[in-house]
Amino acid sequence: AAFENELGVQPPLGFFDPLGLLEDADQERFDRLRYVEIKHGRVAMLAIAGYLTTAAGIRLPGNISNSEGISFADVPAGFEALKNVPGAGLFQLFAFIGFLETFVMKDSANGAEAGEFIGDFRNGAIDFGWETFDEETKLQKRAIEL
Repeated sequence: AAFENELGVQPPLGFFDPLGLLEDADQERFDRLRYVEIKHGRVAMLAIAGYLTTAAGIRLPGNISNSEGISFADVPAGFEALKNVPGAGLFQLFAFIGFLETFVMKDSANGAEAGEFIGDFRNGAIDFGWETFDEETKLQKRAIEL
């Protein structure tokens, strides 16, 4: 494969493409799949953090629906929550996710320059000290995420 020297190719697996998605692929296809891999990986990490938080019994105070008298404490963890959250709440949730997907979670959102690498969603606004790392540390941190 032509991508054996890309970031994320590391022991013990090396280059791992069991479905052959990158056979005869060009750099643009690789970059698109890498972008999707990073984005979905981050969403999955947030989802498990949310699940573990609610499974531990931690809830927001107050009501999720004043009109139906449902408190956050009444909503169970996991997929069972979908049965208890009112339809308007589910709509708000999916509308917010759609907004993030369309306008925020992009390599170059809100008129910002494209990030310095695939999956760089700082968009000229959030840094958290990234610029203080040397290049070797940046590459190490990016490889760990992959």
